[in-house]
Amino acid sequence: MGLRVKICGITKVEQGRAIAEMGATALGFICARQSPRYVLPEQIGAIVAGLPVNLEGMVRCDRIGVFVNASIEEIGKTVAIGHLSGVQLHGDESPEFCQQLRAVLPTIEIIKALRVRTIAVLEEVTRYEGVIDALLLDAYHPNLPGGTGKTLNWRSLHQFRPPFPWLLAGGLTPDNILDALEQVAPDGVDLSSSVERSPGDKDLEKVERLFRELSKPGIEQMGR
Repeated sequence: MGLRVKICGITKVEQGRAIAEMGATALGFICARQSPRYVLPEQIGAIVAGLPVNLEGMVRCDRIGVFVNASIEEIGKTVAIGHLSGVQLHGDESPEFCQQLRAVLPTIEIIKALRVRTIAVLEEVTRYEGVIDALLLDAYHPNLPGGTGKTLNWRSLHQFRPPFPWLLAGGLTPDNILDALEQVAPDGVDLSSSVERSPGDKDLEKVERLFRELSKPGIEQMGR
C-alpha cells in the first residue's frame, strides 16, 4: 500500500477537485469554528459533490472532518450532511469517547490526533488501541490545536511503530517532505498551511510540487 497523502483545510470546490485529481488520497475539512479554515457542513457537502469518482460512481479519495472537542451529536450531523468517510479528533477526546463514537458511527474511520509536546505523549498511544483506526501526530502549540506549521523532532520518531496506521503532520512542506520520510516511517502525511496562499486558500502549484517530490523513485522504501 502506498503512502497516504492528506491535504487538510480544504474550503473551495474547485481546489478540492484539483487536489484530489493530483493524487491526494484524503482531503481534510476543518469543522472547528475557532479555525480560520472552518467550513460549514453544507460547504463540505458541496465540495464532496464536486470530487472525482471511480467507475462505480464512488468518490476516489477519503473525506475527513477535523473536530476539536465536539459532541457526538454534532459529529454525526456533520458526517451525514458533508458525506464524510472519516473523522479526525484533534482535541482532548478520551478512548472512551472514541468508543462511544464508534458505536454511533460504525462505518466511519476514526483518526485520533495527538499533539506531541514531549516524547512522553507517545505513551498515551496504546490507550487508544482497539477504539481508533489511525493516529495522527502533530506538533504542540499552546494556543492552536493544529495547522501550526511547526515540525516535530523526526529523529525521535525513527523507531515509532504504533499498533495502528499513523500519519505524520506538523510543518511538513514540499521542501522538507523527503527529509522527513528519510527519518520517519509513517503510513501517511498530512499538510495544510505549507501548501496555502492564506488560510483555506490552497496554492495548487505548491500542492503539485509536493506530489512531484513524492513521485521520486525510492519513496516507498524510505524509513521503512
